[in-house]
Amino acid sequence: MSATTATPERIGFIGLGDQGGPMARAIAEAGHPLHAWARRPASLAILDGVPYTAHAGAADLAAACDILCLCLPEDEDVRSVVLDGGLLEHMKPGSVLVNHGTGLPAFAGELTRLCAAHDVHVLDAAVSGARAGALAKTLTTMVGGDETQAKRCEGIFQSFSTSVVYMGGAGSGQLAKLFNNALMMMNQRSIEEIIEVAQRVHLDLPRLLEVLGTGSATSAALTSLNAAITVDNAEHLTKLQLIDMQLFADAVAPHHAQADDVTARAVDGSHGLVALARAVAPH
Repeated sequence: MSATTATPERIGFIGLGDQGGPMARAIAEAGHPLHAWARRPASLAILDGVPYTAHAGAADLAAACDILCLCLPEDEDVRSVVLDGGLLEHMKPGSVLVNHGTGLPAFAGELTRLCAAHDVHVLDAAVSGARAGALAKTLTTMVGGDETQAKRCEGIFQSFSTSVVYMGGAGSGQLAKLFNNALMMMNQRSIEEIIEVAQRVHLDLPRLLEVLGTGSATSAALTSLNAAITVDNAEHLTKLQLIDMQLFADAVAPHHAQADDVTARAVDGSHGLVALARAVAPH
């Protein structure tokens, strides 16, 4: 008997921004057949040097792919492209739609139900690690949805991740991402408080940051300072963090989870990010 080789699944990608672009590139570099479409053709430049197929429109891309990944800013962007824009109608029966953006678990459930009517599977596969993690292929991917489909897509996720965690049913990947973000912002608040005390006792801040960043007190919130978080982008990141915390509050509210204290501290951490970035910036 001669062995047969299964045809590799074709992977589509929409959303070639700061994080999505490097993710798509990593997929191609891992040897997966990559297909891409972008509203702005200039966005495709991130894929220079790797093999991929460009498509003239989202519908054309959807029809060509077995697994279609989206990395768009908000749920409404996903709704606009997939539902209002008609992309779903062009996806192949049995294909998978993967949402890498951050949004509400309830929308993940809604999208799953609507796509099921077209025999299209849905995974919410939120990612953590920002652009730096995408470039280094060290993202954490939190997956919600059907476990069989999650296994099907695992190799794709591993191309840009060091950790891929299956969280459970539809929306659980989104919920995990929101909890991850909330804790990071709470950690920012703790860092703000300790830096304020260090300034009062005239401790050398650069040396203290070295200690905190390599000792038992370290965290992603701390090591991001002067790296992913700078004076130049702190104001923009604050706006994004506050959006995430509204999503967190909306997501946990139906569960009566008594998360008001958590939400308030995380919001405080977001509001203080600009001042924190300035306090620890190299002089």
